Amino acid sequence: MSSLGWEGSVEALVTHGWSVVAVPVAVACAVALAGRRLGRGVALLASLAPAWVLATGVSAALFAPVGGEGAIGAGALPWLGVGLDVGWAIDGLATVMLCLVGIVALLVIVFSDGYLALAEARPRYFALLALFTGAMSLLVIADGFLGLFIGWELVGACSYLLIGYWFTKAEAASAAMKAFLTTRVGDVGLLIALAVLFAEVGDLSFAAVAAAVPRMAPETVTVVALLLLAGAVGKSAQFPLHIWLPDAMEGPTPVSALIHAATMVAAGVFLLARAWPLLGASEVALMATLAAGVVTAVLAAAAACAQSDIKKMLAYSTISQLGFMFAAIGAGAWAAAIFHLVTHASFKALLFLGAGSVIHSTGTQEMRHAGGIARLMPLTAVTWFVGAAALAGVPPFAGFFSKDKILDAVWGFDAVWGAALFAASALTALYITRATVLVFFGAYRGHGSPHEGGLRMRGPLVALAVLAAILGFAGGPVFALIGGGAAELDLAIAAAATTFAVTGGVIGMLFARRSLVRGEVVHPPSHAGLSSWARSGFGWDTLVAAMITRPAAAVVQLLDRRIDRGVIDRIAEGAGTASRVVGSGFSALQSGDGQWYATMTGAGAVALLTLVALIGRGL
Repeated sequence: MSSLGWEGSVEALVTHGWSVVAVPVAVACAVALAGRRLGRGVALLASLAPAWVLATGVSAALFAPVGGEGAIGAGALPWLGVGLDVGWAIDGLATVMLCLVGIVALLVIVFSDGYLALAEARPRYFALLALFTGAMSLLVIADGFLGLFIGWELVGACSYLLIGYWFTKAEAASAAMKAFLTTRVGDVGLLIALAVLFAEVGDLSFAAVAAAVPRMAPETVTVVALLLLAGAVGKSAQFPLHIWLPDAMEGPTPVSALIHAATMVAAGVFLLARAWPLLGASEVALMATLAAGVVTAVLAAAAACAQSDIKKMLAYSTISQLGFMFAAIGAGAWAAAIFHLVTHASFKALLFLGAGSVIHSTGTQEMRHAGGIARLMPLTAVTWFVGAAALAGVPPFAGFFSKDKILDAVWGFDAVWGAALFAASALTALYITRATVLVFFGAYRGHGSPHEGGLRMRGPLVALAVLAAILGFAGGPVFALIGGGAAELDLAIAAAATTFAVTGGVIGMLFARRSLVRGEVVHPPSHAGLSSWARSGFGWDTLVAAMITRPAAAVVQLLDRRIDRGVIDRIAEGAGTASRVVGSGFSALQSGDGQWYATMTGAGAVALLTLVALIGRGL
């Protein structure tokens, strides 16, 4: 094929931007309908969805305008005849996100094929993964808040179904419901924000809203920005709506990798980046975003230091890293937040899949039952080390470059908030080093003989390890596509961040070695203390249950007892009783006597004729 023909094919792929939604939805339907007949081929069919999204994203990178200006592959469809359109456009930011969603979802599907080889309901699982990919693609290519909101809700629904994949397990069903209800709190804020914007602007496209911001009252801009922030806080599991994410670990581990890396929790950060013209126009909203991010980053990192469950440790790690991204946006560096979102996706997906490999082999998530895995599963260990180094911010791995951009921005914005974020960076190195030592070094403390997974599990680990090692050098292209700032590295900030990371890592190693020597990992201390308080997320979940969940449940039970059962049920029962009484009265007329029926028919006819005659005479 000539180069011109090749370029034409690529450009045609991009100009049909809607296909990144249509193809995954079609694949999901095909998997759901024909999956049982395909057997092991169901994963191959499902992989077509993220492969198409990735191909579109890579193609768009060749044509998307640089600097975040302009878009390609745009179009729109009318929405319910109310004067609103659901539009799509692939700009630089959408291009980056499509590549991110496509590659992570593709590797998760490949890994899942080995991880859940013997699981039941594989077609349902892979159909949901394909649909999840399409929903996130809709969210990122939307050219306005309406399309984004539709994708936003579909992502939430898919997350609910995937977290509760093992729905017969009470903990999984409860975790899915908790995630759904907690994120709905933030979604209410987002929906109100859209209503206010439509009332003010009359259009929900990003371009129209951005153009209208200078004409809007400052108070209105602040209110809308704070409502959008509420939606992002719920979706991205930021304080105080972070409580759903640790419980979401009840879902399959590959699902955790997808949710934490490229879909569900990434949506909140993406929303704030898209809404930057609004958010950036409100100092109050920016300070609220910065405060939420820094507080979340510090508290979640501290909680991660005390976890014994490897997946919950990674869950709190994700909450903390998202806090870094929120802090960057609050400091005005939304492009740095997106860059960290990209690098974080690579190393966090790697760490979750690495944890999945360990869990698949050992049968446990408890780090106190692991140990010595580096000797037994060397490939998993090496790839984990790469992901851990990237998360800790060790140069030259990916997290070093993106996290330092955030630290630079926040420190330059406010030294106090910046110092707190440096502390969170040290805690990050502490908890990931502690987990690495507990799981991969020392003597094996579990049962059985851990071993590497098959090729379908090892391949994605290697691919993600490569990305976690090199994506930090992709800052230039990423910033060129999305605009919003340069990718230069501040050497002083880099040196300080590396010092904090090394210090945290050394402390984490000492903590882990002390636990191994004292036997606290195998036999955790039963007494309550700072460690157990941190392990519980500083009691926030318990406080929410005491202040909100249980009182709300009591009100619902009262309404059920007084209204539903006391009024509605009695009305329904009374209607039934009345029907039986009336029916019994009429049944008495059914004597079976033909003469009686004839007499009653005649009497009825006479009565009817009499009534007609009276009406005719005007009564």
